[in-house]
Amino acid sequence: MTSDAPYLLIDAGNSRIKWALVQRDGTQCAAGALAHGGADQPDWSTLPTPGSAWLSNVAGETVAARIGALLDAHWPQLPLTTIRACAQQCGVTNSYTTPHALGSDRWAGLIGAHAAFPGEHLLIATFGTATTLEALRADGRFIGGLIAPGWTLMMRSLGEHTAQLPTLDANAARGLLDDGDAPGGERRGPFFATDTPRSLSAGCTLAQAGLIERMWRDLQSEWRVPVRLVVSGGAADEVTGALEVPHTRHDSLVLSGLALIAAESAPARSA
Repeated sequence: MTSDAPYLLIDAGNSRIKWALVQRDGTQCAAGALAHGGADQPDWSTLPTPGSAWLSNVAGETVAARIGALLDAHWPQLPLTTIRACAQQCGVTNSYTTPHALGSDRWAGLIGAHAAFPGEHLLIATFGTATTLEALRADGRFIGGLIAPGWTLMMRSLGEHTAQLPTLDANAARGLLDDGDAPGGERRGPFFATDTPRSLSAGCTLAQAGLIERMWRDLQSEWRVPVRLVVSGGAADEVTGALEVPHTRHDSLVLSGLALIAAESAPARSA
């Protein structure tokens, strides 16, 4: 393997696995995604051989084993590094009481965001199985975060733990979030609904949006500086449709962070 071989980056989340092949200069060669537990396989047959693989895995040992088997099938003995959060890396300082207890996806996302928006104070909202918030100062200090049930998980939980509410999945709920038009042609978001499925879908959407807006305003009030709200994740479209504060979409923070971790760590590995 040559020293300029690309990195294979893998983000194994709770719902799916995302991957990208990235050159040493950060240029992306290829990317894709696959679901957990399915028969689909990543299309790696035509890719150049990577020099190493870098994994963020929050999905458990079964998924880790599947990824290991996929790598062995295509590139036997390819060096694989599974990252963990640490006290400091790539310009980001971790203020968690136990730094390695922070999820590796959140850690890589913080590193990716700090690089993507240099010199800016950030609130990072990720809408996945869980909704996570991270407050990141411009100097790279991660001061802490929040974890809440994700949009889909909220709806599923209500359906599973109440006798008379339906269990909505994401696809069903998306069809109920049509903004429509208010009287006079004004645009309106999800509001008071006149049937149970729409009430449930709109309520969970607004609960997500309300949390984000509250923390964004509180953070700006506490820090007394502008804070950029950065959003990503599978339910970002639904939640941002209800947000009434400015925000920036960025869906590759974890993979971007993994690329930076790989680049910073590569000299140490080859030494």
